[in-house]
Amino acid sequence: MTQSKFNEFVSIVKRLRKECPWDKEQTNDSIKANTIEEAYEVVEAIDQKNFNELKIELGDLLLHVVFHTVIAEEDNHFTIDDVIDSIQSKLIRRHPHVFGNVKVADSNEVKKNWEEIKLSEGRESVLDGVPKNLPSLQRAHRLQEKAAKVGFDWDKKEDVWEKVIEEIEEMHEIEKIKSQIQNNNNQKELQIKLEKEVGDVFFAMVNYARFLGINPEDALRLTNEKFINRFNYVQKKVKETGKAINESTLNEMDKFWNESKKIPGFD
Repeated sequence: MTQSKFNEFVSIVKRLRKECPWDKEQTNDSIKANTIEEAYEVVEAIDQKNFNELKIELGDLLLHVVFHTVIAEEDNHFTIDDVIDSIQSKLIRRHPHVFGNVKVADSNEVKKNWEEIKLSEGRESVLDGVPKNLPSLQRAHRLQEKAAKVGFDWDKKEDVWEKVIEEIEEMHEIEKIKSQIQNNNNQKELQIKLEKEVGDVFFAMVNYARFLGINPEDALRLTNEKFINRFNYVQKKVKETGKAINESTLNEMDKFWNESKKIPGFD
């Protein structure tokens, strides 16, 4: 029944590709941004623990997998069977402890073996395969994870925290120097240097989050939502006073902001 439904779904997408004016115009390039958006909508449904929405969003993501494949098949690049064969072969090849005779002690050993197998497949670097289009926090996290799997990592969490402090101090020092210099050319050079130092702070903090077992992208997403909830509360309360948000004083907004912290779900 499942195979039959999948084949029927592929047939529907192929028909849309032939008969719908919009679908006929699309290319892999034209829908790639939509594919990313659908993936994030899946993540949002997971964060919200909304399984009905997750079901719907996974369907949308599946549509993109099939749609991209149908487009590629038209140009004789590959078929849906090729896509499935590729992932099946990869799963079997990279799980020798399940489909072969390799013994592993725990999940850490599984991850280490996974990276070694990928290198044996022809990749030149352990860091290959981390998409450039990932959000930068997520990409930093993945790069650090991959390096750590082959032993390039800090020994102690405390050393990572010292690195965070060191990077913050270096950033602050460049900021102070920049504020004291008037020459425009030097200002531009220092601004570039400051940007790099800010990046170093973020990178070090991502590393510390990793040692805490926290995905920084998930953590910042939660904080963004918290900020939205609290600021929307501030706007609502200001509006109730008869003012527009840009007419309110900082003291008034701070009062409502502190109120919002006591609301369940806004903490």
